[in-house]
Amino acid sequence: MSQLMEKILSRENMMLAYKKVKANKGASGIGGISVEEVHEYLKENWASIKEHIQKREYKPQLVLRVEIPKPNGGVRKLGYQAW
Repeated sequence: MSQLMEKILSRENMMLAYKKVKANKGASGIGGISVEEVHEYLKENWASIKEHIQKREYKPQLVLRVEIPKPNGGVRKLGYQAW
């Protein structure tokens, strides 16, 4: 595994990302899972998730795209996971 991938998948980096989302008052996603629930899920499943990523076996769920109208008449493309 490359040094960059090791850094990305490090516990320190994952905790930093979690803390930033929590500090920004991150909202639950399309699945309605709260930031705290994600934290618990990752604590319980991170070793397995990390292993799948390292082995290139991790398959993220499809992301759906919707267009959100902008005040100026354009649209903003927004992607979200379909659970």
